[in-house]
Amino acid sequence: MRIAPTAIPGAYLVTPEQLPDERGAFWEGMRADKLEEVLGEPFVPRQISYSVSRRNTLRGIHTVAVPPGQAKYVSCVRGALRDIIVDLRVGSPTFGRHHVCTLDASSGRSLYIPEGVGHGFLTLDDDTCICYVMSTVYAPGTQIDINPFDPELHLPWDITEEPLMSPKDKAAAGLAQTLAAGVLPRWNGEEP
Repeated sequence: MRIAPTAIPGAYLVTPEQLPDERGAFWEGMRADKLEEVLGEPFVPRQISYSVSRRNTLRGIHTVAVPPGQAKYVSCVRGALRDIIVDLRVGSPTFGRHHVCTLDASSGRSLYIPEGVGHGFLTLDDDTCICYVMSTVYAPGTQIDINPFDPELHLPWDITEEPLMSPKDKAAAGLAQTLAAGVLPRWNGEEP
């Protein structure tokens, strides 16, 4: 398993070593001990969720207020998606910057997303299923949504047709409005 840093501090792309044979393939999707070596702290799963989406569905950009905060380990277990994370931690050296990667079921790649980093994706295939392993359970009223088409972020969705989106994601505020509202987390857990 190779755990490589992304352009966003604390976020990592995890690529498994696949062991193929005539039956198919085997790989480790997550190793808490290996992840802990890189993070310097434990990642303790508290909730596992899935979403299944039609091709050209855009979900995000989402994060969770701190507290409670929420780190995520995301994997595509069926289909393929363009995954984008955005640093939303006020004071971070990469605040407002993004990292893009493709997650698909055949590669087994996963993405570790630390607290305060926003996450979104565009499905590339019908019936795409993503698995979220999260460090905290869902807490109503703590989710922060950022408009995925905010021109300030200029995210490279590479969309050729109108995506399927929830009304909540379509109506989400931009980064500047959310920053002005004072709800974004601080870099290194600093209090606002």
